[in-house]
Amino acid sequence: MVPKYKRILLKLSGEALMGDKSFGFDNAVIAQYAKDIKSIVELGVQVAIVIGGGNIYRGMNEAETGIERAHGDYMGMLATVINGMAMQAGLEKIGVYTRLQSAIKMEQIAEPYIRRRAIRHVEKGRVVIFGAGTGNPYFTTDTAGSLRAIEINAEVILKGTRVDGIYTADPEKDPTAKKFNTITFQECISQNLRVMDMTAFTLCMENQLPIIVFDMNKPGNLLRVVRGEKVGTLVKD
Repeated sequence: MVPKYKRILLKLSGEALMGDKSFGFDNAVIAQYAKDIKSIVELGVQVAIVIGGGNIYRGMNEAETGIERAHGDYMGMLATVINGMAMQAGLEKIGVYTRLQSAIKMEQIAEPYIRRRAIRHVEKGRVVIFGAGTGNPYFTTDTAGSLRAIEINAEVILKGTRVDGIYTADPEKDPTAKKFNTITFQECISQNLRVMDMTAFTLCMENQLPIIVFDMNKPGNLLRVVRGEKVGTLVKD
């Protein structure tokens, strides 16, 4: 079957890697994600990944920790590299060729981020994992995901979460919340729906890059999304 999308950027949260744990990562979650990613690589989809770092370090309130914001953000970037290495190990264990690129130089464990090299890797069928966010403090991994997706000419951002789409309210707290199948960027803004942080969201809107929010924890969902099935919520112009 011909996939609907040829080149995608998959945005994963660090917290999702924890599974039922309170810190770090659950090997079963990484194994499931790796298996799902392999299924779309075998379909011919070119894949890049950005993972958050919230399972290891989340930028804390400076007043509470005494750690200034920029310093804390760099700690978070290092956490994303650790997650990238874990995801890389999970993928290579089942025979998927990968490259880890870091926005902060650390030659012993990752390539430096070079846009043209990243594009060449995905063209050759390698999964590229982008670590260390944008390399700058004050930017989230959502923004890094949007930026990298635009830079490598991805057709869509697939935001894998714990919920199966965008709702009028938090479905875990409000049982009356209604799900959107499709919604526009402007509708998300007017209804104050927090799909991503505003910097990341604006980047996608200005570059007409669609976002699909879906439940990554359900095995097979990623494959269904790239086939064009109605999974999750599509955000577009």
